Amino acid sequence: MEKQNIFLIGFMGTGKSTIAGEISRRLGMVQIEMDTAIAEKQGMSINDIFKEYGEAYFRDLESDLLIELQKKKGMVVSCGGGAVLRSRNVQNMKKGGKTVLLTASPETIYQRVKRNHDRPILNNNMTVEFISELMEKRRQSYESAADIIIETDGKSVSQICEEIIQRVYGNEHIFTI
Repeated sequence: MEKQNIFLIGFMGTGKSTIAGEISRRLGMVQIEMDTAIAEKQGMSINDIFKEYGEAYFRDLESDLLIELQKKKGMVVSCGGGAVLRSRNVQNMKKGGKTVLLTASPETIYQRVKRNHDRPILNNNMTVEFISELMEKRRQSYESAADIIIETDGKSVSQICEEIIQRVYGNEHIFTI
């Protein structure tokens, strides 16, 4: 039985990559890291894409990749934090599967990303206040794009994965593992 795709969305640091890896392992699905796929295809880092071509160009690359991905099945896709800022991206995710929003508090996100320098939007703005403001600006886009919302604060990776699998597949996942 072919499993529908799961598109993990949310602000950077909410656990999309970690959760995508664990769900793909548990259900035998293919894991796709959008940022990694874009960087590999372009032959340069996300930071370098932003520096050389700008954010709009990067967002176009995200849109193109989502068009490709919505045509496939059996994938867990960790979307970039800003992928839902374009309505056409959301439409392509919804065509291709379930969209799951992972959330966390600004303080949790800061703790998770403070040592990471591969986040061009946060470079030179690595504060709880900036994170909180940017999260609030994006909140409506995230929530309106989500089929399912999962709070990650205070939960283990296993708890988060079980909640997602149950809410996306119900009891059918017991028979497909």
